Amino acid sequence: MLDVYPHPDEPNAYRLTAEVFLPRPREEVFAFFCDAFNLEEMTPSWMQFAVITPGPIDMHEGALIDYRLKLRGLPIKWRTEITCWEPPFRFTDEQLRGPYRFWQHEHMFEEVDGGCLARDQVDYAVPGGKLAGGLIHKLFVGGDVRRIFEFRERTLREKFGATAEAAA
Repeated sequence: MLDVYPHPDEPNAYRLTAEVFLPRPREEVFAFFCDAFNLEEMTPSWMQFAVITPGPIDMHEGALIDYRLKLRGLPIKWRTEITCWEPPFRFTDEQLRGPYRFWQHEHMFEEVDGGCLARDQVDYAVPGGKLAGGLIHKLFVGGDVRRIFEFRERTLREKFGATAEAAA
């Protein structure tokens, strides 16, 4: 399940929600997600995404992680901070520097019968104000964010042995 829609509380912002059932224990799924270097595997190759913070990264509230990527051919540096750390239930990363006006990504992990439900909630806004930002989101960013999370879901299903039928 994946949806992108206007943010309910922030004008000129958006919210992405996604969830995927993975037939593995929550602790195993959480451990995969909390290794920042696994983001490279979960991100489409067209983004040329790489973690540039030297590893291993000690994940905790306050941890800073730097990345480089390309969006539509433009090189971008991105820095996030872990602002919430509650293993193995959830963690949140927030953009300190990067392509968005703001970006807050909460990762949630729920133990369910037969595995783990991994949920994402991403609140974000693009630069450009109401009119230009809305157009930028409609023409570029909204579709890109959707494609990134669709790729992520497919990759996670393959990695953890989930089937499309199990998600339904």
